[in-house]
Amino acid sequence: MKKLLPLLAFMFPTLVFAQWRIGTNVGATYNHFTADKHYMIDYDYKDRWGLGLGVMGQYDVTDWLGVRAELNFMQKNHTVQRSQVSMQYKYTNNYLVLPVMASFSFGGQKLRGFCNLGVYGGYWLSSHREGIDYNSFQNLSYGFSEKMDIDSDHDQRLDCGLLGGIGMEYRFAKKWGAQVEVRYYYSVTSVEKEYMRVKDPKYNSTLALQAGVMYFF
Repeated sequence: MKKLLPLLAFMFPTLVFAQWRIGTNVGATYNHFTADKHYMIDYDYKDRWGLGLGVMGQYDVTDWLGVRAELNFMQKNHTVQRSQVSMQYKYTNNYLVLPVMASFSFGGQKLRGFCNLGVYGGYWLSSHREGIDYNSFQNLSYGFSEKMDIDSDHDQRLDCGLLGGIGMEYRFAKKWGAQVEVRYYYSVTSVEKEYMRVKDPKYNSTLALQAGVMYFF
């Protein structure tokens, strides 16, 4: 019993403070696509903006530590262009992403800063591309827009990696708050499977700028 008392004394403030919150977020993504060019030296990969939105839930264990999970729709877009011919492809890639994070916060009662650190898993939902291509036989350029088929033999639909973010939170009412956050997703999974003798890994690194509102229970 004597050994149990210090444990209860430690846990009681935590249990008293424990609080749930739910919310939504919306924002923009800026994706950086990395590929090994091998012999394709005239190919140039460009970063591209996209859309992000989702829902979140967080359990605050103390006033400075919480556990947060989200379900987000994210676009990881990029552009490919060639310097020697008139060719430019704009890729729009839609992902469903589940981040799980530890959330550390600091500051006052109304205005607080926070830092999120964790991991995520994702699934590549769909892909679309548009732009300009070049026909060498007819020596002309033409525009196009098409849905891309995701090949289960070549393309890796599962995505996972690490993430970190910093932001500010403002409690504008007793049960309501707002957040803004800058977050970085670092993928450790190539978007292409190893199906060729020459390895051709391609990775996404995504910066997310998001704002959201939350309800505190």
